[in-house]
Amino acid sequence: MVVQSQLVFDHFAPIKSCKRTALFTGIPVINLKDPEAKIQIVKACEDFGFFKLVNHGVSDELIAALESQTLKFFHLPQSEKEKAGPPDPFGYGSKRIGPNGDVGWIEYLLLNTNPQLISQKSISIFHENPEIFRCLVEEYISAMKEMACQVLELMAEGLKIEKSALSKLLKDERSDCCFRLNHYPPCPELEALSGRNLIGFGEHTDPQIISVLRSNNTTGLHICLRDGNWVSVPPDHTSFFINVGDSLQVMTNGRFKSVKHKVLADPIKSRFSMIYFGGPPLNEKIAPLPSLLEEGEKSLYREFTWWDYKSSAYKSRLADCRLTPFEIKNLTPLLT
Repeated sequence: MVVQSQLVFDHFAPIKSCKRTALFTGIPVINLKDPEAKIQIVKACEDFGFFKLVNHGVSDELIAALESQTLKFFHLPQSEKEKAGPPDPFGYGSKRIGPNGDVGWIEYLLLNTNPQLISQKSISIFHENPEIFRCLVEEYISAMKEMACQVLELMAEGLKIEKSALSKLLKDERSDCCFRLNHYPPCPELEALSGRNLIGFGEHTDPQIISVLRSNNTTGLHICLRDGNWVSVPPDHTSFFINVGDSLQVMTNGRFKSVKHKVLADPIKSRFSMIYFGGPPLNEKIAPLPSLLEEGEKSLYREFTWWDYKSSAYKSRLADCRLTPFEIKNLTPLLT
């Protein structure tokens, strides 16, 4: 089977399908320049772990140029794209998501945010004029880092803690961030599934501190609300969506919840998304911040390094509750 993007999958069998849901109109919208943004961000993270960011100041021209370059790559013949893979974990991948059997109707590029590593991967992604793609990726990542730090500093102000308590982890030159470009090809055969869509990316939470998502104007992103119901997020290609990650959930001692989300493929339109994942340095210790613990409040999680958690998450399946082994109530008492 060949779809419009020339992405070839053997069959649907390993890829699950899911019922379509109605668009949800209750997603919090935060104006980055609003004087009340810090309060609104905290409430959105408490209620949803997710919000839409507008008036962000990122250049439309930059977004459009990077999307155009990346789609140019995804529209290459499959044999050409595979020269940029398999992912190690960085590079080009398709269908398989991670090492543990998770699959989806997806192809992607995963990049480290280190400029030297971006440069090396750009050569394998674009054999001709790789510097165009490299420059766009570096400029976009820089804009995402700046915006993510702005959000984290407003969040800290809203929480009434030190302004740099969260953003310093991304600003650290050793920060472990990555950048993912996802392409979900259209699949006309989905019409035969009668109201169901193939899962492009299965349900999961992001392990990092914060994720910044931008997509084209195609539906597909779904989030799980606090009551357990899944809802479809209306697309908005002019705005960004912010996800609370597992690490931020720990640092706030569960006050913020990392949002469970998934992506469904569309039968007619291609979906394209770009996600910046803001992670701390590998040796950074992650634990509930003492400044956020009320008098007598106990930590829900044991202290661990980002490397510890990243390694554990990488070994898990997408839908696993990755924080469970790090909850204090689940720790086995040491023998004395």
